Amino acid sequence: MSPLGICLVASEVAPFAKTGGLADVAGALPRYLSRRGHDVRVFLPLYSSVALAPGDHHPVDFLTDLELSMGERRVRFSVITARLAGSELFVYAIDCPELYHRSSIYGADDDHLRFAFLTRAAIECCQRMGWAPDVFHCNDWHTALLPLYLRTVYRWDHLFERSRTLLTIHNIAYQGVFPRSVLPEVSLDGDAHRFDRSDLDAGVVNFLKTGLLYADLLSTVSPTYALEIRSGELGMGLQELLRQRSESLVGILNGVDYSEWNPETDEFLPAHYSADDLSGKRANKEALLDELGLAPAPEAPLLGIVSRLTPQKGFELLYDVLPQVLAERDVRLVVLGSGAPDYEGFFGSLQGSFPERVCFYRGFSEELAHRIEASSDIFLMPSRFEPCGLNQMYSLRYGTIPVVHRTGGLADSVRQWDWERQTGTGFLFENFDATGLRWALGSALATYDNRDAWRRLVANAMASDFSWERQVDRYIDVYRRLSGRAD
Repeated sequence: MSPLGICLVASEVAPFAKTGGLADVAGALPRYLSRRGHDVRVFLPLYSSVALAPGDHHPVDFLTDLELSMGERRVRFSVITARLAGSELFVYAIDCPELYHRSSIYGADDDHLRFAFLTRAAIECCQRMGWAPDVFHCNDWHTALLPLYLRTVYRWDHLFERSRTLLTIHNIAYQGVFPRSVLPEVSLDGDAHRFDRSDLDAGVVNFLKTGLLYADLLSTVSPTYALEIRSGELGMGLQELLRQRSESLVGILNGVDYSEWNPETDEFLPAHYSADDLSGKRANKEALLDELGLAPAPEAPLLGIVSRLTPQKGFELLYDVLPQVLAERDVRLVVLGSGAPDYEGFFGSLQGSFPERVCFYRGFSEELAHRIEASSDIFLMPSRFEPCGLNQMYSLRYGTIPVVHRTGGLADSVRQWDWERQTGTGFLFENFDATGLRWALGSALATYDNRDAWRRLVANAMASDFSWERQVDRYIDVYRRLSGRAD
């Protein structure tokens, strides 16, 4: 089949800039598309926090010192290309210190301008390249205005008359809602009538909703989440619009980069292991307990958590459950994360009450995240909702059994353990409540006590395949369907 042209625009791309799963997808998907021979070009902002390796980046001579009018404001930018780790692919970073040299990626008063500018800068670069992508792949609210820009500001340019747009929803909770007064700043004051009327009447504009109105096709990051956001509270106010566009909405589970997440080769582990030889997993567990100052107990189950500590993650379900478990049996708990003060306070108090059996590491460490995944026996992920989730898939690869709420990508990637058939890969609870979580964790601990059953469960988990090698085919099928390129 002939190669496709894909222009992917995102506010963050791993490893250059990352706050969540969006960066992982935007960093991995293009690599695998490129390996399949497709012409994929990725655009992201050059934040001041981005560290570029010497020799792996250079300016683009015909994309230097350009000017773009955003309403009455004239903003200058250049483009730097940088190699995407693990590939021969170079991404295009929009170098505009005026907008992107900030203390953090998000949270500025002019975020509407910063990301509208990214979106338009990507289109302007395509123009100067003389390149008409088959598909513009937009991601979340930050680039959701792109379909509207093609219909308005760039309607005159026939270069893009065959280009189509795909908008991926990574987390519908973040929608980019701003005062209506920002429209002149993003060069859309003359097109106010194209925005949702109820929003305009309320004095706001919603970037994500606008993308949902005008993108040719919509996707989200798991099949179950695609169903959930069409009804009830998980649609976050957009469920009616998504129901109207249900025929244009697909769910594609994110993939995992097993070149990075693989217990046989993981550079962060003191001992490697495989499904055929789990001795290294035990060695990692012993080393982690020693490193964190926890009492040695190689036979006791180790529970792991690696997460942002936000309300989405549902850790309030643990408030009664974990103290009871720690009081009743010999277990260890390691938590890596930061966020809501209530959650931090809870895990800190657990460490205070059980100092030899609980460690709460406030913050983030990539090395420790890998070591917790490899060392733990059980991984806790009681999310209130989870569009896709990646840690449960990392856990499966490392033989660490997930205990999860049956929602979103968790429901699509973890299969309930069946004692009789010896099938399944983890434990899921249906209702978001402490009773369900207590049952699931209790079932996991009971299975752990049966060594034969546990070995079978671990083998099942490690045989799961959520690699990008498989998932990329789903995206290619969508791109071909969208562009009409079935050849």
